[in-house]
Amino acid sequence: MELYDTLIIGAGPTGLSCGIEAQRAGLRFLILEKGALVESIRRFPTGMIFFSTAENLELGGIPFPTPHPRPTRAEALQYYRRVTEYFRLPVRLYTPVIAVERDGTHFCVRTAHGETLRSRTVIVATGYFDQPNPLGVPGEDLPHVTHYYTEPYAYVHTRVAVIGGRNSAVETALDLYRHGATVFLIHRREWLGESVKYWLKPDIENRIRRGEIRAFFRTVVEEIQPRRLLLRELPTERRFELEVDFVIAHTGYRPNAPFLESMGIELQRPSLVPVYNPETFETTVPGLYVAGSVVCGCETWNVFIENGRAHALPIIADIRRRYALSA
Repeated sequence: MELYDTLIIGAGPTGLSCGIEAQRAGLRFLILEKGALVESIRRFPTGMIFFSTAENLELGGIPFPTPHPRPTRAEALQYYRRVTEYFRLPVRLYTPVIAVERDGTHFCVRTAHGETLRSRTVIVATGYFDQPNPLGVPGEDLPHVTHYYTEPYAYVHTRVAVIGGRNSAVETALDLYRHGATVFLIHRREWLGESVKYWLKPDIENRIRRGEIRAFFRTVVEEIQPRRLLLRELPTERRFELEVDFVIAHTGYRPNAPFLESMGIELQRPSLVPVYNPETFETTVPGLYVAGSVVCGCETWNVFIENGRAHALPIIADIRRRYALSA
């Protein structure tokens, strides 16, 4: 059975960056991805514009061409595909990893396809986008409730409650409003988050001020029913109902804690931040590394593509040093 120097779990920008550096170091490696290439970006809203400039999203020194001040989702998908092809990175898509186990001096990585791969080291770059934070209220699992938003056309001429007050909620609310939906914005805090993109902030504030988007601040959801929401106003405790057809809950995301802990990775509570060496990104399990946004646990505002891609260099350097691997 082939022995890899490292197996990289996750083919997002950080996983691809780790692959580029592993290739430059002459390592035997493979990238395993349970979905499509850069799956999280693929699932972003179709009209999304990045807050970052193109150069801050680049990998491997390959320029990111765009005529716009900030690249779009579609441009990013094309860019990361071309980078993968340029470096000829070995990526196995739609290959979920179901177990990572230490076997003596090596790791055994089992996939959902029934194969077992052996590697000296493992880099976990799984992100968090597939694990939304639950509202924790009755009715959250009803079919008209989702934690994701891609495009507005399914919601034309319907009543939609958007829960949240940060970028995702604001972008969704504006997009729905401009495509004929009646939009209600529900947020537990007094006002919108400070991190809302500067070009969206005046837009959403004007829509709220003019009543084109009806906002309920300092309000929490108590129950979701097939055609209505049961809401509670803070701090008055006044309860009221809101008739809606769909609910989009932008409540943030978190890493897959059971999966990480099954590998032996120690997580801090309640943040779910892994215990790791900040210089090498190695966890308390020797040879097991974390990279990208998975390192920030529930504090998802701390790591983005811009700084997550930089984790690859110290990780690969440590693997080379520890295992006396030469380029």
